[in-house]
Amino acid sequence: MADVIDDEKAVVDLDTVRPRPALSDATNDELVRLLAERARAEGLRLAGEGGLLSQLTKRVVEAALDGELDDHLGYGKHDPAGRDGGNSRNGKRGKTVLTEAGPVSIEVPRDREGSFEPQLVRKRQRRLTGLDDLVVSLSAKGLTHGEICAHLGEVYGASVSKQTVSTITDRVLEGMAEWQSRPLDPVYPVLFIDCINVKIRDGNVANRPIYLALAVTVEGTRDILGLWAGEHGDGEGAKYWMRVLAELKNRGVGDVCMVVCDGLKGLPQAIETVWPQAITQTCIVHLLRNSFRYASRKDWSAIAKDLKPIYTAPSESAALDAFVAFGEQWGDRYPAIIKLWESAWAEFVPFLQFDNHIRMVVCTTNAIESINARIRRAVNARGHFPTEAAALKCVFMAIMSLDPTGRGRQRWSNRWKAALNAFEITFDGRLSAGRK
Repeated sequence: MADVIDDEKAVVDLDTVRPRPALSDATNDELVRLLAERARAEGLRLAGEGGLLSQLTKRVVEAALDGELDDHLGYGKHDPAGRDGGNSRNGKRGKTVLTEAGPVSIEVPRDREGSFEPQLVRKRQRRLTGLDDLVVSLSAKGLTHGEICAHLGEVYGASVSKQTVSTITDRVLEGMAEWQSRPLDPVYPVLFIDCINVKIRDGNVANRPIYLALAVTVEGTRDILGLWAGEHGDGEGAKYWMRVLAELKNRGVGDVCMVVCDGLKGLPQAIETVWPQAITQTCIVHLLRNSFRYASRKDWSAIAKDLKPIYTAPSESAALDAFVAFGEQWGDRYPAIIKLWESAWAEFVPFLQFDNHIRMVVCTTNAIESINARIRRAVNARGHFPTEAAALKCVFMAIMSLDPTGRGRQRWSNRWKAALNAFEITFDGRLSAGRK
């Protein structure tokens, strides 16, 4: 292993290793052991400037750049083929790049004609891709730009300005535009529409809604279809919702069996126009929460017990009887609760005609509430946003960081299998179009 270890720098000499065949697992283990022993003996840090990972990154990057130049020139270093007077190596230039292991000083090879364009570390590039991914990940988890700068300085010894962090995260907007316009499935069993409120500084700091559409696919997975910021003047009116739903239809959504929402003004009329066969269903959980807002806390348990026969009734007539009984019990004390249910009754009762498996997943927006909780954590960390675009960027990054392992997606799919079977029977033939 003497040709692998550089006594001066205690790192791998990848210039000598690169041309050789792939190392065996046993050789890799031995190499790691030797590096760890040398780092421990010399007191090297793992990360940060001058750390073991920094030195390894330097050698790996420089070896890769040398390999790129070999490919560009058509011959290797010290190869006699380079003595014919054509393009050849022309020394190296120093450069410092920020990486996940901290600042790393590298030597970038050059050619005499100046035609070499490295791909791993491009010209004028000062950060490796891994650092950009780290910044986006930290931002998606709710850290402010100042906190990200402090974290990179404390952990990696990297000095990064707030402007640099903002520039990195601004690149997300390009991916967001593509994501927001991607083609969608022709049919969805259920579409959940909900909103979160964010503070945007537009003259004065004020709450603005950002709407989220979460669909269940015919395979039982969940898919966030898009984000829309509420607008001044027509925020939750029929005109606004017609524009949102028309966008979804233009992206390929020809049919939705059921839309679950929470009393958004103008939305039911827009749904009826865009998807005439769709059933509009109010969120039962939101209806219950809104009921408790009008009641004293000491009565919550009793009210919840008396409301349960309404939303668990086997039919609409049974639910109506239960509602009359509830009104007789609580109408004099809390008339606002009675009015609330009367106003929502038309959008409340549709799910009573369905199988219990459909009721279980349609009568609640827990599916979207779990996503909203992650979004609110990122939003609340910032307090308020200077522009609508900044708020949308924050929400989009939070969405993209959901379920990185895919386990949540699998659990979600398994939980929906029984409901999808019930949907297939209830909405005969309509889901089949989504599987073609």
